[in-house]
Amino acid sequence: MANCFALMGWSLPVIESMQKLNKPYVVVSFPDFEEYAKEHDIPFVAYQFDEWSDTSNSLDLHEKLKPFNVDVAVPLFEETVEWAGALNSIYRDDPRVLNRAFLFRNKAMMKRKALIGGLRVGLFEEVYNKEGVKAFMKRLNQANLQIDGEEDSWVHIKPFASAGTVGHRLLRSQADIEEKCEEDDFPCLAESHLPGREFSCEAFVHKGKIRFLNITEYVKLGYSNFIPEGNYLHTKREKIMKEMQKLVDLFGIEYGMIHPEWFLTEDDTLSFGEVACRIPGGHILELAGKAYDFDALGAFVLCHDPNLSEEELNEVLPAPDARPKNFYGNVMIYPHKNSISKLEIPEELKEEPYFLDHNLVPPMTTQKISDRAGFGNHFGTVNFKGEDPDRMTELLLHYENVDFYH
Repeated sequence: MANCFALMGWSLPVIESMQKLNKPYVVVSFPDFEEYAKEHDIPFVAYQFDEWSDTSNSLDLHEKLKPFNVDVAVPLFEETVEWAGALNSIYRDDPRVLNRAFLFRNKAMMKRKALIGGLRVGLFEEVYNKEGVKAFMKRLNQANLQIDGEEDSWVHIKPFASAGTVGHRLLRSQADIEEKCEEDDFPCLAESHLPGREFSCEAFVHKGKIRFLNITEYVKLGYSNFIPEGNYLHTKREKIMKEMQKLVDLFGIEYGMIHPEWFLTEDDTLSFGEVACRIPGGHILELAGKAYDFDALGAFVLCHDPNLSEEELNEVLPAPDARPKNFYGNVMIYPHKNSISKLEIPEELKEEPYFLDHNLVPPMTTQKISDRAGFGNHFGTVNFKGEDPDRMTELLLHYENVDFYH
């Protein structure tokens, strides 16, 4: 077992998991959290993650963590991935650990590595301005054998290193490029649209092997998902597992958890979207923990420990072939209006047998709604539990369109 885990980023649910498991830890996060940490006896090191400098770098942080006897660093959020990689490269005396961390933080590098390794990916390029995106769309049209008068091929642009859908734009035409792209978007990655059913995997990896695989069914990206996967995706589980282990081998992942997104077409083709190695959005680990009855956040942390024994691993992870009886899903709620003053929970929701709970909070006063950055600022979730994944899908699609705020 590790001497001490450095939790890179502030997350109360992760801290609570470590306390319940009685595992040694120290939180490394921004100075803003230091007072709270002192009040609640949380081991804490204040640090500025948003810059590399003579006084803010992994060697300096390594020195600050020595009094805690840290030997494993765990990235909780996207912005701490390379910091954890730098520390773990020191703890494990392996510079490639840092190189692999950069793979997760640069989507262009990630795609090139996937392509070299034989995973199916779309067409992609690094672009530096609107003209670059227009040229990419034209080349994509040519590759798809488009003729004059047909719709343009869809192009997605996204930042190299942002989490989730932040900064993600879908461009359906040359006119979209002119209207939607802004100078702040560049440089970025441009990629072709991948067709198919989108889903994510959460693979808990130890000593280079997947020890437990969760498949999360996306009902609508950025709005709703449920765990475990529905009946159709479940029939593809063996195929998905093989592709997942190929990804683990290709990226040289030895410890931790990875969260890749995939697309499955009707002809059984799997296309790789992207992969992260921190806590996924959409409350995925929370849902997985409920469905499989385990401490998913605790398991996420402990799988980063090279010294974790097989017995300890088996204690924290579900059986590889586990299939829960109940499905757990949620829909993230966004106001449909620019200004809101009250919360209304529909009677039909209260009477729904699958309805579990919600964490929606009424606005204190009339509140103006700012533009969304990706899907990161939802107002809360409505949670469901039930035995039929098809009914779960219907409910999540329905309540995505219900206006809870007026």
